[in-house]
Amino acid sequence: MVFAAASLTDVFTQIAADLEAEGGPRVTVSFAGSSTLSAQIIEGAPADVFASASLVQMEEVMRARPEAGAPVVFATNGLVIVVERGNPLGIRDVADLADDDVTVAVADAQVPVGAYSAAMLAAAGVALEPVTLEFDVRGVLTKVELGEVDAGVVYATDASSSDGVDSIAVPDEFDQQAEYPIVALSDDDADAQAFISYVLSDAGRVRLDEFGFGAP
Repeated sequence: MVFAAASLTDVFTQIAADLEAEGGPRVTVSFAGSSTLSAQIIEGAPADVFASASLVQMEEVMRARPEAGAPVVFATNGLVIVVERGNPLGIRDVADLADDDVTVAVADAQVPVGAYSAAMLAAAGVALEPVTLEFDVRGVLTKVELGEVDAGVVYATDASSSDGVDSIAVPDEFDQQAEYPIVALSDDDADAQAFISYVLSDAGRVRLDEFGFGAP
């Protein structure tokens, strides 16, 4: 049982299928915001592997689960602004998100992508009142895809996975680099180690590259 950040949905679904096709263990993956997953693990949920979109949630789990192995950062990600296809409002940069006629969705600051989004807006000197705070990055993406908001801040990988949005780059000086650590929650779990080893293998790296994740 793998608990993984929502932004890993597409790539981990593929990696789990690849591992099983090669004769590895059967993998079930539960995807949600990293803060939700960390809270569930701390409360005793039966997870064997935890893959977070932030070192913060990983540290919380490590304090609660001293029997866990050593976390390894396996991927990185950046932020983009997503808008309706065709960008009808002509949004060009981070500052445009604060326009009075632009409705924006972001993730709650308790979620890694929400914390990264807040840091990005602060770095750009942009203050805005989002119309909704979502529980994970896929919630933000869906709001934009459905036209319920004009724009949202998501990971670059989530934007590239969607045919329903256009993306606008965040300048490097404002962007936040998300780091993804992974850990086996029991140091002697062979199946959990097999999954992690596959994620860290050359084949896993090919999949992560394919889905747009950077190397550590």
